[in-house]
Amino acid sequence: MKSIVIDINIFMDFLFKREGHGIVAEMFGYCAENKLKGYVCAHEITTLAYFLRKSIQEKEKVRKSLFGIMRRFQVIEVNAAILGKSLDSEINDYEDAVIEVSAYENNVDCIVTRDIKDFRKSRIKAITPEELLAIVRLEF
Repeated sequence: MKSIVIDINIFMDFLFKREGHGIVAEMFGYCAENKLKGYVCAHEITTLAYFLRKSIQEKEKVRKSLFGIMRRFQVIEVNAAILGKSLDSEINDYEDAVIEVSAYENNVDCIVTRDIKDFRKSRIKAITPEELLAIVRLEF
């Protein structure tokens, strides 16, 4: 089974029904069916909470959305070692560096993101949801 770390922009596509959210929903379906093992970094949950709370403003809806993500995806703990290694990363954006180091430290196969260019220097391959689905559809 292919394991993936999902970048926050993918969750935001889904939660805010942005362009491409249908493809993300299909990808999440493969995770729900255990055809893909999906991961989310702990720091992404707090950032999602901020954006959801800012736009939805209903605490209970935000709470349900976040619990839904934490139930469906394995949360990667972000600790001092990961944060420290991320500071030394070749990746310029610190949040992206934390995702990359987390993926690397947890032996994840790839990072799913809309911002491929941000992960050019990643040790873990970064792909779009469309690229991932092309691979997964061939396997199943």
